[in-house]
Amino acid sequence: MDPSSILLTDKVVVVTGAARGIGRATAELCTQFGAIVATCDREAQDVGAAVSALFDVRDADAREVFVEGVINKFGGIDVLVNNAGGTFFSPFLDVSAKGDATMIAENFGHITALIRSVVPFMPTDGSIVNITSIEAYQAAPGFAIYGAMKAALEHLTRTLALEFAPLGIRVNAIAPDAIPTGGDADVRAEMLAAGAAYDPAVMPPLGFMGHPEDAAAGAS
Repeated sequence: MDPSSILLTDKVVVVTGAARGIGRATAELCTQFGAIVATCDREAQDVGAAVSALFDVRDADAREVFVEGVINKFGGIDVLVNNAGGTFFSPFLDVSAKGDATMIAENFGHITALIRSVVPFMPTDGSIVNITSIEAYQAAPGFAIYGAMKAALEHLTRTLALEFAPLGIRVNAIAPDAIPTGGDADVRAEMLAAGAAYDPAVMPPLGFMGHPEDAAAGAS
């Protein structure tokens, strides 16, 4: 390896959920390393991306327009970072069928659709990075469906890493623990207001929480 081997010069990188937190940090870092970055979020993004789209990743038509636009403009996609996702606090028995469907679509379903859309236009050294969560590996009272979907995404990552290996496409996952972002703060406030008996956001052994840039460094 030499210093140039970590650069992303002219690589086309798609980052979902890029308005804040890990997605924003990833988009900014990839840009610093020379990538051509395309982002999407349901909130406005100010990350200096070459392409920036405003839509909900659960919207199939909007997803396809976004992917087709990036491919038509740049000729392909080298890296896909599946970061978009979300959750809400609720005891399992209180979650409706609509709530189930929302969590599945937001944290798993749209990712499988994106991968199917992008992989045919990836080069042999392409890369897919799925942002899962520590909840993929531990119990998550009050976030049962979210945790289950993150576990499903972790399993999908392992399977596609083998299935796409003959194509030369790498598939990896990053599973952050507590990394405070605006969205996490809102969910935590809901949980504490509801008097949840279990609080997963305990202080890690190092004595401080992670930062979005910590996860972004692994993705880039």
